[in-house]
Amino acid sequence: MSSPPHTRVIPAAPPPWSPLAVLRAVPAERRDAALAGAFLLVMAAERIGVAHGLRGGLPLALVLSTGVAAPLAVRRTRPLAGYLVGAAALSVESLFVLPSPVSPYADLVGLYSLGLYAPRRRAWIGPFAALLGMAAYFADLGRAYPVIPTGVLFLWLLGWAVGYGTARRGEQREAARLLLHREVVTEERARLARELHDSVGHTLNVVLVQAGAARRLLDREPERTRELLSGMEHTGREALDDLDRMLGLLRRGEGDWDADGAAPQPGIADLERLSERLGRAGLRVRLRIDQAARRVPRSLDVSAYRIVQEALTNTVKHADARTVGVTVRCTSGRLAVEVCDDGHGVPAGYAPGRGLLGVAERVSVLGGRVEHGPGEPGGFRLRAELPVP
Repeated sequence: MSSPPHTRVIPAAPPPWSPLAVLRAVPAERRDAALAGAFLLVMAAERIGVAHGLRGGLPLALVLSTGVAAPLAVRRTRPLAGYLVGAAALSVESLFVLPSPVSPYADLVGLYSLGLYAPRRRAWIGPFAALLGMAAYFADLGRAYPVIPTGVLFLWLLGWAVGYGTARRGEQREAARLLLHREVVTEERARLARELHDSVGHTLNVVLVQAGAARRLLDREPERTRELLSGMEHTGREALDDLDRMLGLLRRGEGDWDADGAAPQPGIADLERLSERLGRAGLRVRLRIDQAARRVPRSLDVSAYRIVQEALTNTVKHADARTVGVTVRCTSGRLAVEVCDDGHGVPAGYAPGRGLLGVAERVSVLGGRVEHGPGEPGGFRLRAELPVP
C-alpha cells in the first residue's frame, strides 16, 4: 500500500547490532589490520596455486606478498612509508618472481590511502611512485598490450585523486569550522565587554556620584548622607550581582544567561528601578513607557534597557544635569528609545566615546539606527530605533 499524500516516510535507523554499526564500532587500526590480513591470505593462496611457475620460489613470493599487504595495516598512521614499502615489494615481485593479479589491488588501496591520509606535500609523491611501479609491473606485458598499462595507470591515478580530493575538502571544512569558531569567540568577547561596560560601568559611576554627594553633605545633612550611603550599598550589591552573572557566563562558556541559576538580564520593566537608583543619586528621571513596548522580543527588551542605561551613565558623568527624560515607545513596527537631559549640552570637539560606540554597535546588529547630539532647547539627546520582528 502506498503512503498517503504529503506523508513523508522516514526509514528506521539501523539497529545498533547491524553489520555496519558493528564495523564502525571496531577501532580503525583493527579494521586496517584485518584488511591487510585478508589481502595477505588471498595473495598467499594465489601464490601457492601457481608455485610451479614462480621464478624465485614460493618462500620469496610469500615474503614479497607480505611486503605488499602488511603496509595496509598502517595506511592511516604511516601512509607514505606504507605505500612506498608496498610499491617496492610489488615491483620486485613483478620483475623477479611473477606478477600477481591480486597484489596491484592492495597497491591501489595504499595509493588511495596516501592521497587521503598523508599531508599535502607527501601525498603528491604518490602519483610519481605509482608511475614507477606501473613501469616495473608491466615491464614484460607492456610491449604486447600497450593499452593495458595506460588504462590501469589512469585508474590508479584516479584512486589517488579521489583520496586526495576527499582530504582537501575535509581540510576546507575544518578551516571553515575554525574560522566560524574564531568569529563566534570574537563576537562573544565583544558582547561581554559591552555588557561589562554597560552594567558595571554604570553602577560604579552612580556610586561615585553618591559618594561625592555624601562627602559634601556629611556635616550639614547627616540624614541625607545616611540615605546616600544606603543607596551606595544597594547599588554596589547590584554591581556585584551583574559581575557575578558575567563571570558565571565566562565559566560556562555559553550564551545562556538565564540557565544554571544565573540572574536574568534586565529589560524595559527594570527601567523604573534604574530611575529610582539615579533618583537617590540626585538625578530626576522622567520615565514614559507605553504598553506595547513592554511586549517586544527579549533581545529588543534587553537592548532597550542597555541603551537607556548607557545614556543615563553619560548624563551622570558628563552632563551636570538635574532632569532627564526617558521615552520608550513601540509604533509602526519600530521600538523607539529616546533620552534627553537638561545639562550643558555638547562640548566643543565632541566625539562619541566607548559607550556610545557600543550603543551604535548594538543597534547595528539589530538592524536599527541611532543618532545623538544637542537636544532641544539644550542638553544632550540620544534616540535609537530598532525594528520589531
